[in-house]
Amino acid sequence: MTNTWRTALLLIALCGISRHVVAQTVSRSTDTVKKATPYAMVKPKGPKPIKHEVSVGFRLNTNGWSIYSDIGKAKTKDMKHIDMFHSVRIYQIEFGEKKDPKEYKSTADNGSGTNTYIYGKVNNFYVLKLGYGYRKLLVGKPDPGTVSIHWVNAGGFALGLLKPYYLNVYSDPTAIKYTDNTKVDFLNQGVIEGSAGFSKGLSELKFVPGFHFKSALHFDFSANRKNVIGVETGVNLEYYTTPIQIMANESATPYFAELFIGVQVGKRW
Repeated sequence: MTNTWRTALLLIALCGISRHVVAQTVSRSTDTVKKATPYAMVKPKGPKPIKHEVSVGFRLNTNGWSIYSDIGKAKTKDMKHIDMFHSVRIYQIEFGEKKDPKEYKSTADNGSGTNTYIYGKVNNFYVLKLGYGYRKLLVGKPDPGTVSIHWVNAGGFALGLLKPYYLNVYSDPTAIKYTDNTKVDFLNQGVIEGSAGFSKGLSELKFVPGFHFKSALHFDFSANRKNVIGVETGVNLEYYTTPIQIMANESATPYFAELFIGVQVGKRW
């Protein structure tokens, strides 16, 4: 075989090998693209919708004060807008004190200084309330820079805690509370030395069960959907199974109605 034929055969062999290598490279590249394509088409996951909130607050009532905490959960079938908090189910716990509008502090001169007391007060009345309710968006939405207005309705169990109010008087070496036997001295400002202090009467606490209901407008001022900054104002109604007497010159009543305004702060997640 001549050199010319040998050269031709060598060229043919090299062409075949090159074609095979190129075909394998293209095939591998195609497989890589096919495998990579599904991952490239997957959309990145967005943030989880905000569905829960917890907050604490303070209320001033027309007949006292209270501190409270709300736990909320957003309820809607539209998961896309669940964190807009259009509808929220809320659980509440609240503790406060009720005062008679006619209460005022007086000052007694006991010889070694002055001491204050509330003239005519016969009982301290504290309330622990557990409630369940619903908050519904009326106007606006909690976007940055906007204010949303919600309507709140809630109610549940109320437990009244009635504590006798004691006074120190010149005519008795021990502190006295209001009874038929002591009411003359109890209401005689000339013999009153002052209040006996908060701890006096704690062992005589009486528990009075009842119910409560409130309806209010809730204003959400938060600039961030993950924060709660709100103001709430409305009316609260309560009923107790036993009439409650706070002042000696006022009739006992099982009903309480009050207006309130409160502020609250908290978190959503």
